[in-house]
Amino acid sequence: MAKTKLDWLKEAKALGLELTSKDKIADIKTAIEVASAKPSKLSAEAEPKSITPTAKAGKRSKKAFEEAETKAAKEAKKQASTDEAELVPEPKRGPAPKARSRLQRRGKGYKNVYAKIDRSQSYELSDALKLMIETATTKFDSTVELHLRLNVDPKQADQNIRDVVALPHGSGKSLRVAVFAPPEQHAAAKEAGADTVGEADFLTKLDKNQLDFDVLISTPQVMSQLGKYAKLLGPKGLMPNPKSGTVTNSVAEAVKAAKAGRVEFRVDAQGIIHVGVGKVSFGADKLAQNVQAVIDAVKAAKPASVKSGYIISAFMATSMGPSARLSL
Repeated sequence: MAKTKLDWLKEAKALGLELTSKDKIADIKTAIEVASAKPSKLSAEAEPKSITPTAKAGKRSKKAFEEAETKAAKEAKKQASTDEAELVPEPKRGPAPKARSRLQRRGKGYKNVYAKIDRSQSYELSDALKLMIETATTKFDSTVELHLRLNVDPKQADQNIRDVVALPHGSGKSLRVAVFAPPEQHAAAKEAGADTVGEADFLTKLDKNQLDFDVLISTPQVMSQLGKYAKLLGPKGLMPNPKSGTVTNSVAEAVKAAKAGRVEFRVDAQGIIHVGVGKVSFGADKLAQNVQAVIDAVKAAKPASVKSGYIISAFMATSMGPSARLSL
């Protein structure tokens, strides 16, 4: 028996379709067929895929399935660690610390003597030395330092200033002088006050890295034997050099000069010379003579390529003490 329109409407109502008698039977039938049809291929693809690992196309062996399982386990572990990291709350951080200036980090004693120096003023040599003696903060006998900034380029061979100067009152340091020379000069070196004198036995000490000296003096004829010790002596500033007066045939005179207070000065990469000119205990008068000797030696070493503005600025300071600008 054929279904009537009323029968189709009842069936549509049972499927939850809101249709009326005004609708055509063909439209009612189509709506019922769509509502009662099975899920389409599109809806099936929208469902979440299974995480069961499968082998790639063409690889159906047991090894292929094991590789797929291992890869899936790694991805699951990575995802789990990511989820765990997201759950950990970020630690609370306070305000960024404010950096203190170098003066603020100094001790109370340093701040007290620092206040005695006017940073905007250039002091005469006598006044600067009095300040250095007054502001020495160490318990030991501080070294008075002279710092000269020069208008030179150390990369240029003729402007790489290096020389020695004999301080009239010495440097205040007790230097250990070693002499590496032929046997005929050993007696003269010992008489001049050398602490260590030798030739083959001296090289044996160097082989054992024994550097029990502060100044090394050598003669030109034996300098070639020190070549293999350049890496040992060079970084410590102990390698003899003709410019510093430590390679000479007059060994006795070089020893006396080193013991009397001869100091070496050399411009650094920034074009500055740093040299100690004595101890605070020397007093202002002796220190002034030593300072003047260094300044005269630096001026005498002025390169011909530098026409004017040779010494840009000069400062004096003591060991661990504040500095003062010097008026030249």
